Amino acid sequence: MFDSGLGGLTVVSAIQKVFKGADVFYIADTSYAPYGEKTPQQILERCDNITKYLLENHGIEALIVACNTATSAAIKHLRDKFPFLIVIGTEPGIKPAILITKTSKVGVLATPATLKGNKYQELVNELSTIKKVELYEQACIGLVEQIEKGEISSKKTFEMLENWLSPMQKNNVDTIVLGCTHYPLVDNLIKEIMGKNINLIETGNAIANRLLTLSSNKGHKNQGNLNISICYTGQININMIDRILENKNIEVRNCTI
Repeated sequence: MFDSGLGGLTVVSAIQKVFKGADVFYIADTSYAPYGEKTPQQILERCDNITKYLLENHGIEALIVACNTATSAAIKHLRDKFPFLIVIGTEPGIKPAILITKTSKVGVLATPATLKGNKYQELVNELSTIKKVELYEQACIGLVEQIEKGEISSKKTFEMLENWLSPMQKNNVDTIVLGCTHYPLVDNLIKEIMGKNINLIETGNAIANRLLTLSSNKGHKNQGNLNISICYTGQININMIDRILENKNIEVRNCTI
């Protein structure tokens, strides 16, 4: 698994709850963060390099791209180049949001690269046939960096979110898609601003269940310990790892990719 930083650990947290009997290697690619401000080609090349690193050093059998931006830029390339791997991407939960909204007003919080990506646009176009909804899209520039610094409840982070969410609140948005794996880490602030009845759609549980299904189809026995190793390529807030993951017996180290 990999992400540009700590956000993908929200997916690891979901996997911890349902998946057993495996070694999980997580790359926090902090030296290259944030992905959301890189070009699609730069992101694709980085995803390719990380996948090759995981294959060569850990002999992985499944790859989870725990990042909406990286999925949009590179998932097709990774599936085509490494057909022997289970490759699971991360997409904004537009479909469940469309199905659950009562006001037909849905907010989408994401990085600029995710919102501009072809994959996101194709997803929106495809799902618009299910039910007519009004989307309020917001590029959250700088939010990933705030979370990476551990400022998940600071005044600055609150004010950033309040500014972005204000139009959604005024327009009766009742469901918000968290289109970045980092954003569940500030869900309490979002609920404080929008009200406790707001529906927040994240994808960690769906990814965990997808991994379990695809692995079981290939003979995985869901028994035994789940061993987690975290590798970071640049600076990282170690304290945030303990706040996100339940298992405290985790190897954390620096690596170069």
